[in-house]
Amino acid sequence: MRNRTFADLDRVVALGGGHGLGRVMSSLSSVGSRLTGIVTTTDNGGSTGRIRRAEGGIAWGDMRNCLNQLITEPSVASAMFEYRFGGNGELSGHNLGNLMLKALDHLSVRPLEAINLIRNLLKVDALLIPMSEVPVDLMAIDNEGHEVYGEVNIDQLKRPPVELLLSPKVPATREAVQAIAEADLILIGPGSFYTSLMPILLLGDITQALRRAPAPMIYIGNLGREVSLPAAELQVVDKLALMERAIGKRVIDAVVIGPDTDIQGIEDRLVIQQPLEASDIPYLHDRHLLRKALEQAVQALG
Repeated sequence: MRNRTFADLDRVVALGGGHGLGRVMSSLSSVGSRLTGIVTTTDNGGSTGRIRRAEGGIAWGDMRNCLNQLITEPSVASAMFEYRFGGNGELSGHNLGNLMLKALDHLSVRPLEAINLIRNLLKVDALLIPMSEVPVDLMAIDNEGHEVYGEVNIDQLKRPPVELLLSPKVPATREAVQAIAEADLILIGPGSFYTSLMPILLLGDITQALRRAPAPMIYIGNLGREVSLPAAELQVVDKLALMERAIGKRVIDAVVIGPDTDIQGIEDRLVIQQPLEASDIPYLHDRHLLRKALEQAVQALG
């Protein structure tokens, strides 16, 4: 059997939060509509947090971030979508993309419809699905047994959380579950470990789909040190263990990581370790190098 390439894959599914997932998806933009991103919706900081406190609804920040990175044809619509208000007024710091998604959410039957309307407006081929269409927050139990609510507070913990939960318990978006079941390749990461990657793995429907999925799974590691202290102290092997404990099965076949990452303890998995950093912004994946590394992994996994 000849080695597979991305051209042979009918369905590529990537899981994660805004910056990391957007970067992965934009590096695979040639896959077009065969690419699906499943996006974390627990953000409660910045413009998104303010909108959620005022209006309720799901968190749109990560979704907007992904859409921003997938825009290939700059237009008036894309300039509007990326616009952030300055000054000191009530709109100061708000991102117009977040407000557009929120407005379309009010006008649509489902958040997924709002996303599809924006995708069409911005001429984005790849599909984007929120992990859940029901408003949800991330909650942690800290090492002293206290409940810590919200991504922003969890990122400020000094010690690793004893447990992560979703509050309230919500169902996964059915299209997300279906996409995982039909995938030829599943990608997880990069991103803030506790607040971008783990929330998706706290949804029972998603973890069940990942346990059953026949597709090979690749974890893409971060290049820079995490801002969150507890996450920054985790090695790749720790992250794999925590993700697979949440999923309930050993599912990750390969890891794609930068040359400085500690790979101690990683056994019986394909490791692609090479330079991946963008020349202009350190700690950000270069789209071309990431694509090449993923292509290598796909070929090796057959």
